[in-house]
Amino acid sequence: MLYYCVTVTISQERHDEWLEWMRSVHIPDVLRTGLLLSSCIYRVLVPAPESGKQYEIRYTCRSMEDYERYQAEYAPKLQAAHAEKFGGHFTATRQLLEALP
Repeated sequence: MLYYCVTVTISQERHDEWLEWMRSVHIPDVLRTGLLLSSCIYRVLVPAPESGKQYEIRYTCRSMEDYERYQAEYAPKLQAAHAEKFGGHFTATRQLLEALP
């Protein structure tokens, strides 16, 4: 199993709107692709961000092929929608993890 993790630091002034949008729009759109199977959103407590609030959204993925297809076919449009709505109010980093047996 693979885990696609997106860590977002969002400004305090857009935080509430961002969290609601992530839960009601963005994460459901990601899951509707059928390539990422489930998600969980975590608030980062330590280390505390210098400004705003920080979250990690962790998606599960069946295979590297599904992840690569998601990145090629869906991620650019979904990331652009996020940037258009919250540009200048967030930073994001991404990583892919593999669960070991």
